[in-house]
Amino acid sequence: MPFAIGVIHIFVCFLLILIVLLQTGKGADIGAAFGGGSSQTLFGSAGPAGFLAKITTIIAIIFMVTSIGLAYLSSHRSGASVMKEATPKKTAPALPPTPVEKGIPIVPGQPGPAQPPAK
Repeated sequence: MPFAIGVIHIFVCFLLILIVLLQTGKGADIGAAFGGGSSQTLFGSAGPAGFLAKITTIIAIIFMVTSIGLAYLSSHRSGASVMKEATPKKTAPALPPTPVEKGIPIVPGQPGPAQPPAK
């Protein structure tokens, strides 16, 4: 199921990009000043704004629904998680504390607390 929604989502992405690129910008009316009348347009005089805007809205809604669906399916995925499969690493046993860590000062030339006296 997530694979099918992913394929639909990718198709809708490309379709949305294509439809947005087909739309004319606000400054596209400059061609009418040089003789390009509105009678030569593909969808009629007022056609592209309404037609492409409605198609863009529908495709954008489908895009949002598939995005939310994929996010939901991704967060509620039932299966093996990476964290569940990870086993904790075994650590080495802790070493006994050194005399310095115990607060016993080490004086040079003197035997340490764990060392027997020199003969």
